[in-house]
Amino acid sequence: MLKKLRRKVKTIITKPLKKLSSKKPPPPPPQPPPPLTIMAPAQKSQQAKPFLFPQTQSTVLPDPSIFFTPELLSSPLPTNSFFQNFVLKNGDQAEYIHPYLIKSSLSSLTICYPSQFLSSAFIYNVFNADLTISVINNTNLNVKHVITAFDDLSATLVLPSCGLRFFLVRGSPFLTCDVMNKVLVYISTIHAILEFYSNDAKTKYTIKMNNGQTWFLYADKPINLTHDMSKITALSEFSGIIRLAVLPDSGSNTEAILDRFSSCYPVSGTATFTSPFCLEYNWDTRGWGDLLMLAHPLHQKMIYDSDSSLSMMEGFKYKSIDGDLVGVVGDSWILKTDPVSVTWHSIKGVEEESYPEIIDALVKDVAALDAKAISTTSSYFYGKLVARAARFALIAEEVSYLDVIPAIKKFLKDAIEPWLDGTFSANGFLYDTKWGGLVTKQGSTDSGGDFGFGIYNDHHYHIGYFLYGIAVLAKVDPLWGRKYKPQAYSLMADFMNLSKLSDAKYTRVRCFDFWKLHSWAGGLTEFADGRNQESTSEAINAYYSAALMGLAYGDSHLASIASTLSALEIQSAQTWWHIREKGTSYAEDFTRENRVVGVLWSTKRDSGLWFAPADWRETRLGIQLLPLLPISEIVFSDIKFVKELVRWTLPALAREGVGEGWKGFVYALEGIYDKNGALDKIKNLQGHDDGNSLTNLLWWIHSRDDEAEGSAKAWKHCWFCHYSH
Repeated sequence: MLKKLRRKVKTIITKPLKKLSSKKPPPPPPQPPPPLTIMAPAQKSQQAKPFLFPQTQSTVLPDPSIFFTPELLSSPLPTNSFFQNFVLKNGDQAEYIHPYLIKSSLSSLTICYPSQFLSSAFIYNVFNADLTISVINNTNLNVKHVITAFDDLSATLVLPSCGLRFFLVRGSPFLTCDVMNKVLVYISTIHAILEFYSNDAKTKYTIKMNNGQTWFLYADKPINLTHDMSKITALSEFSGIIRLAVLPDSGSNTEAILDRFSSCYPVSGTATFTSPFCLEYNWDTRGWGDLLMLAHPLHQKMIYDSDSSLSMMEGFKYKSIDGDLVGVVGDSWILKTDPVSVTWHSIKGVEEESYPEIIDALVKDVAALDAKAISTTSSYFYGKLVARAARFALIAEEVSYLDVIPAIKKFLKDAIEPWLDGTFSANGFLYDTKWGGLVTKQGSTDSGGDFGFGIYNDHHYHIGYFLYGIAVLAKVDPLWGRKYKPQAYSLMADFMNLSKLSDAKYTRVRCFDFWKLHSWAGGLTEFADGRNQESTSEAINAYYSAALMGLAYGDSHLASIASTLSALEIQSAQTWWHIREKGTSYAEDFTRENRVVGVLWSTKRDSGLWFAPADWRETRLGIQLLPLLPISEIVFSDIKFVKELVRWTLPALAREGVGEGWKGFVYALEGIYDKNGALDKIKNLQGHDDGNSLTNLLWWIHSRDDEAEGSAKAWKHCWFCHYSH
């Protein structure tokens, strides 16, 4: 069995600052196959003059100038960020800056350490105004907050009316406030203050409230405060750094840990792809001492300590909807994910005796292809039809039946070119200069058009399907690929741009969240529950398709980055969307009734879908599996969980009106452990999802392994896993 070369972080339960052990990795074998390499992220694209789709002036997009400073408006802006609510409408909806919910108003900022509401149908964070910080005698009450800086792991929010600047750095156990002018600081709470006292230097205050919480206020210089039942008021003007932290219920020494690390604060944080399947965090800090941050469960699995520079404090924990957040000391982390080798074809190959059956279905499906007969004008459904046809070409290669390739090529060209040339009169891609990204003709005048694509919803979903078709067509027709490479790269860059340069045409990695390590789909819509994503499998498809495009164009940089994003998205899906009967971090009631999350929000877990109720379990399974691809085997590599999921889903198929397309996805997963039983069911289907086909289902079933038990790992399917780490 292949062995991962990840070094495990040694956790600390009783000693907060014990150094982590480190072992030297074994030397690599001689003359290994060359791994995919990562170029410097700041390096410019191969395209000297990148292609831009025609510009448009959208009538439905919000105005970013209300909340962003003028210097930020000259570059593309994030449209799916962790602070998106702060720049939409009134900017007063909360965002989750783990472990705190943060809500900003015109002249104050509120911090909440949320409790959770739990049921069998959903889980969500409950917001209470635990502490609200402002100033006394503020006369500019109608001035909105502004975002003055942002990066991969942080945002800086300023209240101009108060002269307060907040460094909102994700995963910090402290909220850091820079009081820029000499003002009378004012803090209020909805709770009753039971105890309030300071140290002798008046640089630390303890606040005990009737909701059971204890908060600490740290200052970098003495601050003179008094209080009444629900207010804390400065007796003299103060300027400097104030930090607030709640005392977590995680051990007897937690207060001492907060005291020890209260003087070093992060002001920004970046994430960099340094090598294949490796992501590095670096925080810019101020003050003195070591930096204390918090790691969520997926971080904890992936943290890689190469030089014993990190200390993980397992006994120091904050609760979160994503699982326990554990303290980590160090201003630079290296995260390494299980490597995934992106392949055009099935991982283990198709059984040769099944070729005739697959070819028979393939010939019929290809004969029905007709680009002129496509009736949909939706960028989403159109893209699914493109990707569906592209699957036929790769399946034809696998079963050695190339006679159908010319017909598939013709269909793909006829279907894709109008979108790349701008000659599809009913719709098309356009460039929005306001936020810096692609919209569609339909989406530029209708916020609901193309499922909100025009307000930056679901970009990775829609474009991912087009990229799959483009990658396959460029593979089978390199001349066509060279001709349309500029348009292909422009589409890809809309959600895959890594550049931090000011002249970039697209925002940096539009949908992917570098801290949570998965994508968001919500776009420029204000939601009380923050960002959301429904279909992890379509997110995986987007990065997988980009990796295939890298392979088609011989672009190892693109192939490596996209493969890494695919791997991260897969591990996030398995961590937060897949709910196992045992070993899940979710509450017992929710776990008992669910095997997959319907829609995952920043601050909520919902069993329902955008388009279906929770009891339509077949749709919940299907939306986490489609489109059915070679990489789907890695997403659902835990066969024990697959059995649990299928067993949970099958009773729903007896409901009247269940779509045949959704049944096909259930049977596809059943085929992982019961090939013959699933095959019989698939042959009796009367229809298929618009992105699926009988050919694709037969290919899937006949490329399954005979193993019925166990849990395969993604790294088992990566040919260069020995060398990537």
